[in-house]
Amino acid sequence: MATTEPPAARGHHLLLRLWALCALFALLALTGLAQAAAPRIGVATMQPGEIFWERFGHDAIVVVDPDSGRATSYNFGYFDLAEPGFVGNFIRGKMRYRLVALPLEEDLVLYRDEGRGVSIQWLALTDAQALDLARRLEVNARPENAVYTYDYFRDNCSTRVRDAIDATLGGALRRQLESRSRGSTYRSEAVRLASPAWWMWLGFDVGLGPRADVPLSLWEEAFVPMRLASAMRDVRIDGRPLVASEQPVLPHRIAPEPADEARPLWPWLLVGVALAFAIAALVHRHARVVAGAALVLWTLGGLVGALMLYLWLGTAHVFGWANHNLLLLSPLMLALLPGGWRVLRGRRGGRLFEAVLAAVAVMGALAMFLSWLSMSPQDNGRWIALLLPIHLALWAGLRGGAERPPLR
Repeated sequence: MATTEPPAARGHHLLLRLWALCALFALLALTGLAQAAAPRIGVATMQPGEIFWERFGHDAIVVVDPDSGRATSYNFGYFDLAEPGFVGNFIRGKMRYRLVALPLEEDLVLYRDEGRGVSIQWLALTDAQALDLARRLEVNARPENAVYTYDYFRDNCSTRVRDAIDATLGGALRRQLESRSRGSTYRSEAVRLASPAWWMWLGFDVGLGPRADVPLSLWEEAFVPMRLASAMRDVRIDGRPLVASEQPVLPHRIAPEPADEARPLWPWLLVGVALAFAIAALVHRHARVVAGAALVLWTLGGLVGALMLYLWLGTAHVFGWANHNLLLLSPLMLALLPGGWRVLRGRRGGRLFEAVLAAVAVMGALAMFLSWLSMSPQDNGRWIALLLPIHLALWAGLRGGAERPPLR
């Protein structure tokens, strides 16, 4: 005789089946996550190029999908020259850069065409760390998250790579690098890497203030991609090297990265003293010649000084603030031009001219004394050695004296 299950019992059994089915799906999902293969993570380092914005090299994080083998380059160095206000933002120190995710082969095309070497350091991350970094980079590359305010030294394409890896390692990279230093500074690194272009290293050396002369830790020095690559070779995580292997990708076919070189003061002093003696020897018989040369110095020096003053008071370029070179290349030098022109015409410069001439010489001497103080040192001894003797010689030679006949 057949029996029928009560409705309440049938409902109870149906509920049990639904719970069992949900549990099965959850187990399958967890099993899939557990068996998901982790991506391969590497740091691609690009050697310096020949265009001025390529002088410091470049880097990117490479993520290789374990299933398809597709390699994605996460590159923090993209900017848009056509962006409204780009030039003005660049001058004010408020540049906008972005992270772009693109196929590695596509990213390498430019470096291959320019002859710039590229190598990849493959990192020995755990599966969990590799998955975490890949996911965070994917989120960071979304349009709403990709843009950041670029800082030449403290927040650039290389420090973004450094920080992303450090976050994945729970701060272990920073802990190992921030306690070590080679004694380099932002100035020394900037001048070294810019040295193939005379105008570029000259701009850095003149335009950087005392903040650029604080010794850097290896962590801070990693604003240079090649320095980051070098530092990571010595990092160990849980007893194992962070860098599992290094793979050359493209050969370097142009001039190599400039080496570290000492910059002695004596050649600058020798030139400065020689020019001072030349001024002293010429000024009494050829004051017009001296005045003509001085007009060039005062014009260039005054304009450079005005630019340095603007960097300090009108921009976010903090490493150019409070620049001691303002005492050597002062906007006040522009006030010497009318008197210098009168001397060039064979007349006296006038009282204002002589007062400003003295002030320029005194400020140069003040720069020398300021360089001896330890509270805010600036590595500008070479500029003092070059310019102070010239300022003193011009003050001694062009102040006072008899009125000369006008030039006909």
